[in-house]
Amino acid sequence: MTKHLLVIAFFTSSLSLVAGEKWISLFDGKTLTGWKESGGAGSFRVEDGKLVANGKPMGHLFYTGHVKGAEFENFELKLDVMTRPNANSGVYFHTKYQAKGWPKAGFECQVNATHSDHLKSGGIYGVADVKNQAPHKDNVWWEYHIKVIDRKVVIKVNGKTSMVWTQPKDWKGKFPDRQINKGTFALQAHDPKSLVYYRNIRVRVLP
Repeated sequence: MTKHLLVIAFFTSSLSLVAGEKWISLFDGKTLTGWKESGGAGSFRVEDGKLVANGKPMGHLFYTGHVKGAEFENFELKLDVMTRPNANSGVYFHTKYQAKGWPKAGFECQVNATHSDHLKSGGIYGVADVKNQAPHKDNVWWEYHIKVIDRKVVIKVNGKTSMVWTQPKDWKGKFPDRQINKGTFALQAHDPKSLVYYRNIRVRVLP
């Protein structure tokens, strides 16, 4: 191989490495572009760079943008979250858009510090739960980090691992029809009393 070809090959491989490590924003901080609301309209809005989830009525906001055609398999998702007292919400992965009701596809990473539900942030709702004590407080920003590789899910709150779960090949849990495969992301607006803020929503696609 000539010197020029070696340089080109090195440059190409470097670009591939950088592309594989790139974090991509899914929320522009100004509009709901790339997202589609289900349920009653008006449960989500953008305010001062934040995505506001307030269930008036209950609804979900699905990512439908151009990144990976909204079909993610292996990935890392990071987002900043702030819950107000008694709020309940959730971050779904491997889900798909549906016009109404609770999403039937995918898994929900719970968002809840002080809501009456005893299942708290940092777990996979009804599958691998964090119970009774949330790993964060209301009224302060905290970072949710969700990583999925094949059937393994790792969840971190503010950099500390809160849950590691691998879906068995013969999965027969609470949601036996839900399989770790691929799909999009969604945010939940649980009820009128639940006020939750999101910002800096970004993804890194993994091989």
